[in-house]
Amino acid sequence: MTTVAFSSGTEARLAVARQVADAVLFEGYVLYPYRASAAKNRLRWQFGVLVPPSWSARADEHDFQHTECLMEPRAGAELAVEVRFLRAQRRTVEQRGEDGAFTPTAELRLADRVLVAWDEGVEETVTLVVPVDGLDGDGTVFPFGRPAAEETEQVTGDDGAVIGRLVRRREEISGAVRISAADLDGPYRVRRLTVTVENTSTWTAPPGADRHAALPYSLVAAHTLLRLDAGSFLSMTDPPEWARGAVAACRNLHTWPVLAGEAGRADLVLSSPIILEDHPAIAPESPGALYDATEIDEILALRTAALTDEEKREARGTDDRAAAVIDLADTMPPDVLERLHGAVRSLREVTGPKEPDGPCTPPDTPWWDPGGDTGVDPATDHVLVGGRPVRAGSRVVLRPRLRRTDAQDLFLDGRRALVEAVLHDVDGGVHLAVTVDDDPGADIRREQGRFLYFQPDEVEPAEDT
Repeated sequence: MTTVAFSSGTEARLAVARQVADAVLFEGYVLYPYRASAAKNRLRWQFGVLVPPSWSARADEHDFQHTECLMEPRAGAELAVEVRFLRAQRRTVEQRGEDGAFTPTAELRLADRVLVAWDEGVEETVTLVVPVDGLDGDGTVFPFGRPAAEETEQVTGDDGAVIGRLVRRREEISGAVRISAADLDGPYRVRRLTVTVENTSTWTAPPGADRHAALPYSLVAAHTLLRLDAGSFLSMTDPPEWARGAVAACRNLHTWPVLAGEAGRADLVLSSPIILEDHPAIAPESPGALYDATEIDEILALRTAALTDEEKREARGTDDRAAAVIDLADTMPPDVLERLHGAVRSLREVTGPKEPDGPCTPPDTPWWDPGGDTGVDPATDHVLVGGRPVRAGSRVVLRPRLRRTDAQDLFLDGRRALVEAVLHDVDGGVHLAVTVDDDPGADIRREQGRFLYFQPDEVEPAEDT
């Protein structure tokens, strides 16, 4: 299939959504401390990876994404589709010998960087425009492919002499985009749009192959942008009441569609492997791409700036994008860093009881003052767990698997802990502050008030309580 060029209007509208789509594309691309040698950078590509069918049959990974959403197209409407993904480009390092021959090496050390083997991400895009009226029944299929390629880049030393080279290899990949639409029964002209992105690579996983071998033939961080030039999409997250049944009947596999672009408009959809809210946006305080969304920008910038010179050399040699993060952290002006400290997105008036036939009066004690409510006492309050009172001094068994909101929960499940306090938040929620048994830092946690916090349904009373 030949990729088509969008009209200027469609291109302008899709550009509105690409800033967020770029964040999806590079989610977790390279993690702090941005070095290839870091353990967490050895297992690459976590989101939206569409592997070859031969690997999908062997591993618990998918070779397709399936999107269904509702749209209200006008007569003669056209649908623009943009499928975006990264292609793993395998980079190896070779050293030049005295005889001029190049041989593989683990690293090349330069004054400002240390070059090592690494999988780079090459951006790929498949674009197409189809009339909505032509999508009835089985719809249409658009195959696409990219050929294998190899490139070399010479590496020179301080004196300008060639000391090695980088060899970049891309494998052949192929895929298909399947699009169809169907009218729904009802008083409104609503259609269910189906878009499926498939990896159709014929690569066969050899015996003993691992995920690393399959990645060059995969579509990485795959996601889809959709745009109607006449008409609108319905929110899949917060649909109108009359459409809730039809939305619930939609199937979305390994991806989730949300309205994109400015709030108040509904001509754009981003179907992402990362669940987002409608009209997602990049925080205006963000100084640039940091690629590691498991960290807070402020902490990440400070940690990066604090890396040693040798660690920064390794990061710069890992990837050009990692090098840009190092430079960003090193040159970030104080006022930009200060903006990362926090931002108020909205304000609401907090008032006290309303007097009869009079205005609301401010409370005597601010709602955010920990001592404002004398009816609670973290040291003596209790909460019932399984019909048994749990209070400060109680022993409990941690069961965070019920929520699993943090990766560290995997290590705490089943551990015994001491309840240090029962806390109430301003929204009426109850939290248990605990220290884990056998934690050598428990005394320091108590002294500093730095506890672990669980909700009552995440613990069980210990038998000896």
